[in-house]
Amino acid sequence: MAEKVLEAPKWPDEWPYSEKDFVRMDESDDSVFYDSPRLCYHIDDAAVSALTKFYETALEEGDDVLDICSSWVSHYPKDFKGGNVVGLGMNDYELSENPQLSSYEVKDLNKDPVFPFEDASFDKVTCVVSVDYLNKPLEVFKEIGRVLRPGGKCIISMSNRCFPTKAFQIWLQTNDLEHIFITGSFFHYSGMFEQPSCKDI
Repeated sequence: MAEKVLEAPKWPDEWPYSEKDFVRMDESDDSVFYDSPRLCYHIDDAAVSALTKFYETALEEGDDVLDICSSWVSHYPKDFKGGNVVGLGMNDYELSENPQLSSYEVKDLNKDPVFPFEDASFDKVTCVVSVDYLNKPLEVFKEIGRVLRPGGKCIISMSNRCFPTKAFQIWLQTNDLEHIFITGSFFHYSGMFEQPSCKDI
């Protein structure tokens, strides 16, 4: 069922969301919320295993990869031999503990969604269970498209878990299948991607 959501979506002609759709219960500074390192998984072991297995074929040797909303773990295969693998996240210590990153940048994309990277810098962009925390998703997805090279791919992974106080309102008001449609719409309205697809792993 999940994989059919984006097979023939009927997108409204214009961006269908309002500012209130991206309001969070907790609108305090995100840097405070993410100040304390959380060196734990935010999905269960089965989900971690499934995601890592998916990355085995989705990521290719030598790929330059940007992991947005990154932390101490990116869930890439242990034997993945990437090129320039960069993390973009909120907590300096978490990012410093990620052994798969070549380098990292600390930045709050909810304050400033512009990525600190040149155009066409990466082959892949990944984002693990964090799209629901981005309160400027259209701007972020335009940035993803900007930093990807021609033929590059963006992989957004999602689960049914979240920090509800920091997830945007429309996410909390919709179900898992609708989350797929919403995320697919971010790709669509950015104008930077071909038709998005979904894979249930």
